[in-house]
Amino acid sequence: MLRLSNLALPLDHAPEELQAAIVARLGIREDELLACHVFRRGHDARKRGNIQLVYTLDCELRDLEAVLERFSGDQHVRQTPDMRWLPPVPPPHVADGALRPVVIGAGPCGLMAALVLAQAGLKPIIIERGRAVKDRTVDTFALWRKSRFTAESNVQFGEGGAGTFSDGKLYSGVSDPRHLGRKVLEEFVKAGAPEEILTLSKPHIGTFRLVTVVQSLRAQIEALGGEYRFETRLEGIETVSSEGEEWQVTGLRLSTGEVLKADRVILAVGHSARDTFAMLHESGVPMQAKPFSIGVRIEHPQAVIDVARFGPQAGHPLLGAADYKLVHHASTGRGVYSFCMCPGGQVVAATSEKDQVVTNGMSQYSRAERNANSGIVVEVRPGVDFPDKPLAGIAFQRQWEKAAFVAGGGDYRAPAQRVGDFLAGRASTSLGTVVPSYQPGVTPTDLACCLPDFVVASIREALPRFERKIKGYSMEDAVMTGVETRTSSPLRIERDATGQSPALRGLFPAGEGAGYAGGILSAGIDGIRVAEWLVASYGME
Repeated sequence: MLRLSNLALPLDHAPEELQAAIVARLGIREDELLACHVFRRGHDARKRGNIQLVYTLDCELRDLEAVLERFSGDQHVRQTPDMRWLPPVPPPHVADGALRPVVIGAGPCGLMAALVLAQAGLKPIIIERGRAVKDRTVDTFALWRKSRFTAESNVQFGEGGAGTFSDGKLYSGVSDPRHLGRKVLEEFVKAGAPEEILTLSKPHIGTFRLVTVVQSLRAQIEALGGEYRFETRLEGIETVSSEGEEWQVTGLRLSTGEVLKADRVILAVGHSARDTFAMLHESGVPMQAKPFSIGVRIEHPQAVIDVARFGPQAGHPLLGAADYKLVHHASTGRGVYSFCMCPGGQVVAATSEKDQVVTNGMSQYSRAERNANSGIVVEVRPGVDFPDKPLAGIAFQRQWEKAAFVAGGGDYRAPAQRVGDFLAGRASTSLGTVVPSYQPGVTPTDLACCLPDFVVASIREALPRFERKIKGYSMEDAVMTGVETRTSSPLRIERDATGQSPALRGLFPAGEGAGYAGGILSAGIDGIRVAEWLVASYGME
C-alpha cells in the first residue's frame, strides 16, 4: 500500500473528486488505482471562506514500486507503514508461581498498561484509590451541583482518571514511531468509541462516551484474569536490599491494611496524587521538580469562535464547533498559551483537596453547549518561581488554589472576572452577556488576588495579541474563571532505560503523574510502553 498525505480538496467536494485528485497527484491512470482508504482527515482553516479538507490516504496501486521510485524524494508519498502491534510474550517460567504485576491507578495510562499485561497473560491487579466510574460520576456531580466534596472520588481520582471529565481529546504531538497511538485508538473503538476516531485528525469522544469506554476496558481486563480493587490507596512500599545490591520492591502497603506482595509495580497515579508523591519522596525514590503552567479558564460564546475561525463556512457539519490554539511570548519572559481548549463545553470544578478551587474544561461528544472554553496559562519554573525541590511545585499550586477558594466565597464557588475588567485592572462586581458555565457557581471579583503578579501581567499582555488572531477574543463580557493549576505534573519521577526507578527495581513510573505524558493519548501510549518494559524485565532475571 502507498500512503499519500497532505492531499487538499474543497470543503464541499463531491465524493468522486477524491479519486480523481489521487490519480492526478500520482500521475497514474484511473485503472492503476485499485482501492483507497481514508487514514486521516482534517481541515485547513487558515483562509476563512476557503477551508480545505486535508486527507491522508492509503492507496492500493497496480504498480506500487514504480510510483514509489518516481516519488522517492517526496515526503508525502511513502509506503504505508506497518502499524501492527504485537503483544509482549513473557518467558515460560513466569506462569509458574510468579507474583502478579500491580498497576497503581486506573486512568488512561494505567488502563492501557493493565490491558497489555492482561493480553500478555499476566493477570494484573489494578489498585485505584477512587471509585468505579459510575459511582465516581455521582460524587463529581455532587460537588458541581451541591458543593459537596468527596476527597477520594472527584474529577482527579477514580476509574478513568482526570481525562474522563474532559473533552476526551485523542490526539497528541508526541513522537510515536511505533504507532502505539493507533493501538490505543483501536482498543477504544473495540470498547465502544465511535469508529471515526481512527480517521479524524483531531478525534474526541467527550465525557459520557468515555465512561462507556472505561467500563468496557475494565470488562476486557477482568475477562483476561485482571483484578480491580477500588477505593484502595497506596500508602507505602515494602523493599529489600541484599548487601551491595539494589533495592527491590517486595510489597505494597494499602489503605485497607493489607500488605500486597509484589515485585513489579506500574505507578500510574496521575498528576494530582500529592500524598503519593510525598510518600515516594520520603522513601527515597528519585524525582525532580519540573516546569508546569497556571492561569485561568476563559469562556466566549462558541458562535464567536466559529465565525472568527471559519467565516461564512461556520456551522458546516464537517467542521463542527471550532477550536483554536494560541501562543504568545510575553515581555515578562513567559510563554502564554491556550490549554485543553474545549469547544461547546463547560468549565468544571476539578479540585482533589478540601477547601481549594481548581478549574478544568469538559465537553460532550456533541460539543453543543453555548460557550467555548480554554485554559489561558503561563509557564512557571522551579528555581525561579518556587524552590527547585521535588515537592515545591505542589506547595505552589496549593497556595493559589486556596486563594481561589477564599476569593470564590469559601464554598467551592470559583472567582470570576470579565475580560474587560481584567484588562482595566478593576474587580468585577457583576457579569455580562457571557454566562459562566462553572458549577457550583462563580463570584465576581479580581483574579489578581489568586494569581502571581507575573501571571496576571503576562495574560493581560497576551489577550489583545490573541484578539488579532481571533476577532472577539478580548471582548468585554468574555469570562475568566480561576484557577487552572493542574496543566501537568509539577514533578518527574526518574526512570532508566528499562523503565524502572534507578533506585528501586520493580517500580515503573508511568504516565502524566510521573512526568512522561500529557493527555489521554500520550498517557495511553506510555502505559503500553511501560507494560512492555515490565514484561521484558522477566527476561532479565
